[in-house]
Amino acid sequence: MDVAVERGDKQLVKTALQILDWSWAWGWDKKYGGIISFKDCRNLPPQCYEQDMKFWWPQCETIIATAYAYKLTGNEKYMKWHKLVSEWAWKHLKDRKYPEWYGYLHRDGTVAQPAKGNIFKGPFHIPRMLVKMHELTKDM
Repeated sequence: MDVAVERGDKQLVKTALQILDWSWAWGWDKKYGGIISFKDCRNLPPQCYEQDMKFWWPQCETIIATAYAYKLTGNEKYMKWHKLVSEWAWKHLKDRKYPEWYGYLHRDGTVAQPAKGNIFKGPFHIPRMLVKMHELTKDM
């Protein structure tokens, strides 16, 4: 969406929104909430160990994408999705004692392992989400 807006490319905006719609339909966990980290594109049995887990970064990127989609379209569907994923993420990922997000949750939203950082989870997605949300919402 960033690139589409920067280029003034309405077709690319439309494509980005279609991808978001597909991603939401496929990735949003209707039973427990949150974005599932992996789905096989042919609905075959997944080979990835994380297939039913919920990682921090897809939640962050979905928070950004849904806000951006709402800002571009004014479609309340995107605001509804934004609220759903934001509320789920802040409820399940945030450590109540130490204000950092866990990286890895089970499908039901319980903590899979308590490390807040490792060779994969570093200081990128959460600060990016906070900065992008500030930029997207300051004039909304």
